[in-house]
Amino acid sequence: MRLMGLMPIYQKPNTSKAAKGHKIYPYLLRGLRVDRPNQVWCADITYLPMRRGFLYLFAILCPTGLCAA
Repeated sequence: MRLMGLMPIYQKPNTSKAAKGHKIYPYLLRGLRVDRPNQVWCADITYLPMRRGFLYLFAILCPTGLCAA
């Protein structure tokens, strides 16, 4: 968006900065060898403001590409 000169129509929330006292959790997959389908899954949720309201986008992913559909 920045390269094309587009600006959002909403004020961005500042959700990427951790609050003081916020616990930082360890990365639990470090050193884990992923070699089977359905062994590791990840999920993400994001908030998408729209002109008239908002919506949440939730995605569940298999990061290895080994998962059966």
